[in-house]
Order: sequence, then C-alpha cells, then structure tokens
Amino acid sequence: MPTGIPSVSASAIRRALRDRAEIGLLDVRQEGRFAAAHPLFAASFPLGRLEAEVFDRLPRRSVPLVVYGDGPGAGDDDAATAVRRLRSLGYRDVSLLAGGLAGWTSAGGELFADVNAPSKAFGELVAATAGTPQLAAQDLQAMLRGREDVVVVDARRFEEYQTMSIPTATSVPGAELVLRVGALAPDPATTVVVNCAGRTRSIIGAQSLINAGQGNRVMALRNGTIGWTLAGLTLEAGQARRGPEVPAASARQARARAWAVADKAGVRRIGSRELRSLADGARRTVYRFDVRTPEEYVAGHPAGFRPAPGGQLVQETDWFAPVRGALIVLAEDDGGRAAMTGSWLAQMGWDVTVWTPGPAGPVEKGSWTPALPPLPEVTLADPAQVDGWLRAGEALVVDVDTSRRFLAGHVPGAAWALRTDLSGGTVHGLLHRYPGTTRLVLTSADGILAAFAAADLPEPAGAVVAVLDGGTAGWAGSGRPLRAGPGKMLSPPVDVYRRPYEGTDVDPEAMQAYLDWEHGLVAQLERDGTHGFTVLTVPPGNGGSAPDRPGDHDLV
Repeated sequence: MPTGIPSVSASAIRRALRDRAEIGLLDVRQEGRFAAAHPLFAASFPLGRLEAEVFDRLPRRSVPLVVYGDGPGAGDDDAATAVRRLRSLGYRDVSLLAGGLAGWTSAGGELFADVNAPSKAFGELVAATAGTPQLAAQDLQAMLRGREDVVVVDARRFEEYQTMSIPTATSVPGAELVLRVGALAPDPATTVVVNCAGRTRSIIGAQSLINAGQGNRVMALRNGTIGWTLAGLTLEAGQARRGPEVPAASARQARARAWAVADKAGVRRIGSRELRSLADGARRTVYRFDVRTPEEYVAGHPAGFRPAPGGQLVQETDWFAPVRGALIVLAEDDGGRAAMTGSWLAQMGWDVTVWTPGPAGPVEKGSWTPALPPLPEVTLADPAQVDGWLRAGEALVVDVDTSRRFLAGHVPGAAWALRTDLSGGTVHGLLHRYPGTTRLVLTSADGILAAFAAADLPEPAGAVVAVLDGGTAGWAGSGRPLRAGPGKMLSPPVDVYRRPYEGTDVDPEAMQAYLDWEHGLVAQLERDGTHGFTVLTVPPGNGGSAPDRPGDHDLV
C-alpha cells in the first residue's frame, strides 16, 4: 500500500453493505476494465473524469470512500492518485481497498461483469421471485402478423428507442408506464408487451404494471431487442411514437395505484420542514431526484433536484447514487411516477422517501448544471488562434474526452488520448513525433476536463500547453467544422465499454453471451451475500386490482 494512505479490508466493506451503512466503493479504472470485473456495489469513477463527476455523485464530503484500481503488483498508482485528488477536493474519509480485487475475492466477494450490475441482478431476482410473465420474440411476431389485439411499449429512453425498436412499438420509458399505458390499451382484452434492449427494463416495466393492477394481460418481451435479433427478425429504426398525454383524472388514478404499491414497499413521505433539515447533508448523504421526463424537468423543477427519469434511475442506481446506504428523496408528481420509482428503489434496499413540493416552493427552469470544483488557471486559446496554429503546422490538438465523443466529432487533425496517459514524458514524446510543433492544445467536450488535464502537465521545454477555450463545442460554435470517425488514437479506447445491447451491429455471439450472463446473476447474488434486495409479490394471476393495504402480501 502507498505510504500514508489507510486501507480498509474487504470484510469490513462487506459488513458495512450488509448493515446498510453509508459507503462508497470507487473503481477508478477505465470503464472497459471496470466492466470486465468489479464488486456488485462498486461505482465506476475513472480517474481522468473524477473532477467532472465527483461533487454531484458524492455530495457529502465526510462520507466514507474506499478506492481501488488494478491492485497490488499491477502498478496501482491511479488508486493512490485518486485518493490524493479526492482529499484535495475536500473528502475527508478516503482509503484504499486492502489487497485490491484479489483481497475482495479472498474475503468471499463475487466479481460482477458489465455495467449497472446491481439493477440487472435485481431485475433477474424479480423475474425469478415474482414470476414475471414473458413472451418469446417468435410468439410476439405471430401476434403482430395475425393482427391480434396487442400493444408493444418500449421502456427504454426515447433516444435508445429511436436507434432500434420492435415493429409497432411505442416509446413509454419505464417510470411512465403506469401513468400512460391505460391510454394506449384502454380495452382490458388488449395484451400489453413491454420490451427493452435486453431483459431488465422489460421485466421491471411489466412487473410495474402488474404490481399496480393494470387490468390487461401484461408480459415482458423475453430478451428484448436482442432476442428479436437473435430470432432472425427485423427491427425498425428512427421511429417517433411516444406515449400519450393523459387527463388529470387518469393521472390521479395512476397515482393512487402507484402509491398502493409504494406504501407496501415501505416508501416514506416527508414534508418541506423535514426536507429542509436534510439540506446541509452533514450527517448523511442525500440524493434528490426529479423522475419526470427530461422535457418536464427543463420546463420547471424543484430547486436542487437533479433530473433522473425514473426508469433510468432504477436501471442505473450505481451511476446516480454510488453511495450505498444513502437517503434518496424523490420529488412527488401528479401521476405516481415518484411512488412507482420509489417502490423499486425500496425493494433494492434503499432508504427512499417522496417529498411533495408546495405551491410556493422554489422552482428552477432549464437543464441541470453540474457542480464542479474551481477550474485551475491555465492558458486559454480561442478557436481562431488554434485554427491559425494548426494551419501553420505549429500545434497538435489532443482531445481528452471520451473516445465515443471523439469519434462522434472532433477538431480536424486532433488526436485522442486518455488523460491518465498524459505526462511530461508523454508530451515530450509527442512533440518529438510531430516536428515543428511548439504548442500542445488540449480539448474536451466543453473544455473542463481539458483544463484539469492541462493543470497536471509540466510545461514542456520549447513548447506551450494551452486549452481550447470552450472546448470542442466552442470550436463548433465558432462555425468551424468537426470531423467524425477515426482519428489519431494515442491510447487504446478502453474508456468506454461497448454494451452488447447497443446498436444493431453487435456480434450475435456477444449478444448471446450477455443473455447467458444475465441468467446467472441470481446465483451470483446468493454467493455474494451483500445485496439486501427484497421482492414485492402480488397474488397469482396477471392484472387485476392493486394491493388494498400495506401488508396484504409478502416481501420475499
């Protein structure tokens, strides 16, 4: 272990997880390495992006944090650097994981693959425990061809739905289902099929409708768009069908049905006075989320609440709330979306409460503005200056944002590198590779990460390090073109994990391997023993009334 940095044993962390004590377990490797193997409740915090994410994701400075990287014997400098960087940002209780991942497995901990593992494992537990009905792709195809009375709803984000979708499907993101499906399928004889790309959001979406007493026959499309593709069936692309608006009376009914489930799951309500008492966050980490649609959030939201559409919040708890044991506060809405989202979070072991904004409460408009540390003092160069340097052959532009953003559009001629791969020696080598270069210009999407990266670098002899003012967005905003596609790749693109359910050009073997992994998650949960999940069960049968009172049925 690096000198002067305390360590915490895996056994102590596992005990804290079982006790639901607050703890944040941070994996500072690149996302590609994180997705290969990590503890269930570890959160991906790549070192190169730490400053851009940490204040929103870890709002309490005194929260216990444990950091790990590649582990002893693998050059674990990144973990030690992350500890020092977190301390410089005001975090007071930061340690290293004793023994790294090897220490974790030797203490009996499981290593999980992929991303969003807690939510995906929970979804599989729901399917196994609640018996969520599922429909094979071939059977749905036969129903559609036979023009049977069936409605297909896609529970993913609208952007994902537009990439590829089941024929006839309508976009109704997960938290919107209980509110909007009744308008799409007003006849109880209509079969409702919920899909996502794989399994989790299909299962949670279908079970949401069942738990809330949707009167229709409700089923999850088995294996989602992956299953559809593996069955040799054709997906649509670029569709724009969206769930309808609902009358106020229908919204009130949906809210009542959702609260019947939330009450049973143990979701609490708080008032404004109690919310104000949580404001300083000195004793407990508090996350505040608005679970409505992105459009509703931008139009107006309670002050201090971050956007987290409910379906994605349940799907990506490790991203939105990396401190296990924290309190989650959801802002109430008029359609039961906070209640339904809260019911799932409570079953996942979170302490969750819903706050009803008063009519006079402070409201903000517009997008969320991330909390950031003060930007370091660096040399800025505006797009016109950088353009002139490039034309004269004097500058090399290096983009330190994600490889995905770089490939989507970058300054023409720019190279891409992991921020963690840049050092004084690296810069010297780059300047040597590109004779005549006297200026190294760093950029990122908005210039923020580039500024932090530039502050890390010593000024190389005979050259100047500068940051593109406004980043790549500033370059484009000045009317200058971006170039999409491959460019100079100075680092391996291990910063982004390509999900096997993203897009339509994924290898079928990778798709099948992903499904096989999901099917094995329940057994992994049992072996690991730290999850704390419970599953709400409803009476046998599909559809019908919501539970009448808390405690009518069991949590298993």
